[in-house]
Amino acid sequence: MIKRLHYLAVAVLFIAWGFDFLFWGKAPGISFVLYILLCLSVGFMLAQLEGLHPARTSLWILVPVGLFGVMTFIRSEPFTLTINYLLTLSLMALLAVTFLGGRWLHYSISDYFAGIGKLVGSALARQVIIFSDRKIPDDGNRRVFPATIKHSLPIVRGILLTIPILFVFAALLAAADPIFSQRLESITALFRIEKLPEYLFRTFYILIFAYLFAGIYLHVLTASQDNRLIGYEKPWLNTFLGFTESAIVLISVNLLFAVFVFIQFRYFFGGQANINADGFTYAEYARRGFAELVIVAFFSLLLLLGLSSITKRETPNTRRIFSFLGILQVVLLAVILVSAFQRLLLYERAYGFTRLRTLTHVFMIWLGILLVVLVILEFRSKLRYFAFGILAATLGFGLTVNTLNIDAFIVNQNISRALTGSELDTDYLLILSNDSIPPLAHIYDDVHLPDDLRNEIGAVLACRAALITEQGNLPWQSFNVADNRASKVLRSYQDKLNAYSVQKDENGRWYVKLANRKQPCSLSFWID
Repeated sequence: MIKRLHYLAVAVLFIAWGFDFLFWGKAPGISFVLYILLCLSVGFMLAQLEGLHPARTSLWILVPVGLFGVMTFIRSEPFTLTINYLLTLSLMALLAVTFLGGRWLHYSISDYFAGIGKLVGSALARQVIIFSDRKIPDDGNRRVFPATIKHSLPIVRGILLTIPILFVFAALLAAADPIFSQRLESITALFRIEKLPEYLFRTFYILIFAYLFAGIYLHVLTASQDNRLIGYEKPWLNTFLGFTESAIVLISVNLLFAVFVFIQFRYFFGGQANINADGFTYAEYARRGFAELVIVAFFSLLLLLGLSSITKRETPNTRRIFSFLGILQVVLLAVILVSAFQRLLLYERAYGFTRLRTLTHVFMIWLGILLVVLVILEFRSKLRYFAFGILAATLGFGLTVNTLNIDAFIVNQNISRALTGSELDTDYLLILSNDSIPPLAHIYDDVHLPDDLRNEIGAVLACRAALITEQGNLPWQSFNVADNRASKVLRSYQDKLNAYSVQKDENGRWYVKLANRKQPCSLSFWID
């Protein structure tokens, strides 16, 4: 039972107002990590007031929360930012679910879904349950709310009485002193009548957020023990499929995969001549079927996990045979992933690097690692911990994406291709984030860079400088390290970039003249 509901009420109102202060009308930046820090501080403070202590294993979740939270204002590439936001919020939810219990290392996939479901339910309804339980008997015939709520009523009445009194005195003092009147007008400008709908809407969503946060914090303080885990003591789903049926499915899939792998060794790993002999170019062969191979690997993984959960394996021989078939399928999947990886490499050599291709490469590497984890767990009959393996691989994927710096990697790789004679896609360079500006500037200064390539890169930098200048100053809540670094770099190169004619057309859109053509600076809004 929560003993200090009045502190909780004040805390959630402050948290909800903090969201409005940090994010209303502002692009996310350093504000996100500050808000995460605020939510965590309030949660630990409420737990301390209630005499509750988090489980030590739950405190380890704070490490990746802090890491990915901080990276939200260091990187500016959109997918990387999205991954950082999602991972930070997901880990915060995991912390809320297992705050007192700390058994998240033993969670199965079902436990994760059940825990998140309970957290959502608490956010929607636990406040009502707690406050209804806090009603206490008065005279034996009726029930009233606790003293905390009763004592707050005089405060509300006092505020309502104070507002008209302050209004009258403020009007009189403003009439008596023109300087005071000016200062008062600057303050009251915040409360213009035309902004009333905005103020009402913001007040409404602040109250909604406060309500939801109250439910989440109540869940943390009262329902995060996670004492019972699904299927930990006994399987949550009784096995019902016979071993023979599962063996037939696995053997058939393995044979199909083996035939495919054989063809891959003959045509794909055998070299370009074998592919051209069948009428395909290397790039066409690479492009066709890449997505399908990744989908096959994903659904094969689901198939193996599903069969492992529902198949009867009552004797040591059936367990060994099933494990062998499962491990064989994983090995064949690994070869298929290598094939998909090679196809993507060919495609990148032909057409260059993009965010999707680069991210897919990283994803496949971590999917391969996850397959190795699956083999180990299946061999040791501990597939329950595959959920932790998925969590670890997901965090590894996020960490790799942040460390790699996707847009900087694309710049370096595509310009390296251009130096070997391939065409440089300057249009694509223009849509990259500010993470790409420092490496572009560094390459621009390379004395060995051909003049035509230097002019292409210089035009891109000149366009980006014009766009950043037009953007103007942002509020401090939107501060981002990558954006700030890019702005400083472009300002330091301003004298060099003046050589490029960046102008506005009749519609107010920036363009640069390059190689007898108009190169738009902002492709998102450029219409020929």
